[in-house]
Amino acid sequence: MNAQPILVTGATGKSGRRVVARLRARGIPVRAASRTGEHLFNWTEPGTWDAALDGVRALYLVQLNGSRLVRPFIEAAVRHGVRRVVLASGRGLDDPDYIQGSAAIRDAALDSEAAVRDSGLEWTISRPGWFAQTFTEGIYANAVRAGELRLPAGDGAASFLDADDVAAVVVTALTEDGHTGQTYELSGPNAVTLTEVVATLSEATGRTIRYVPVSRREYVAELVKQGVPATDAEAFANVAESLRLGKDAHVSDGVRRALGRPPRTFAEAIQGA
Repeated sequence: MNAQPILVTGATGKSGRRVVARLRARGIPVRAASRTGEHLFNWTEPGTWDAALDGVRALYLVQLNGSRLVRPFIEAAVRHGVRRVVLASGRGLDDPDYIQGSAAIRDAALDSEAAVRDSGLEWTISRPGWFAQTFTEGIYANAVRAGELRLPAGDGAASFLDADDVAAVVVTALTEDGHTGQTYELSGPNAVTLTEVVATLSEATGRTIRYVPVSRREYVAELVKQGVPATDAEAFANVAESLRLGKDAHVSDGVRRALGRPPRTFAEAIQGA
């Protein structure tokens, strides 16, 4: 077995910690790096980069949204002899109207993808859509626990994706051949409306959870009342708007292409929530 570790950045995040767990379950050495994890790594502190990269053979790269730090980090990785990289990117980068007001984040993410493709390393790009776990451990988890999900998303839907499927794709690309040069756009097997989301969550948890469509103005005002800065509240509203418009409702074949099986359903993804 190769004793050189695989570096996982963002190792405490939804996909990162699952990647770490899967690699360790297979007995593969892992360097779990984050701002507060086992190995210190901070995108905005380049002094932490060399220690994170020292002796690493491959890496799973979870980028800092809106930054252009992937390119210099990849250059450092090449100097350290890293041979393979899997980049966590995102769905919708080919649509400039995917999320209103996100042009800077989109441009930075496209630059990150270009940096990986131009690096000379064995590269794979993961482009996941909405995680099903958004409702159980993400930005909407508190609302779900309170029993009422209020969003300006109308009857919108998305092909919600199991974070465990994302991790499975990443680990496969990190450890097996045949994935170099691939960009995998990842989704669940079908579009699920928010009404269906709360019905499934209610069944899984044994609690009544309601979805209440609200106007954008109401939503922003509610967030501000909770102490969220107005600019952040508007950004959250923009994210919900992408749901209302069904920007992430289409189904992609990335999970099947990478793993040879269909993606897990929303109901399967949130079991045990």
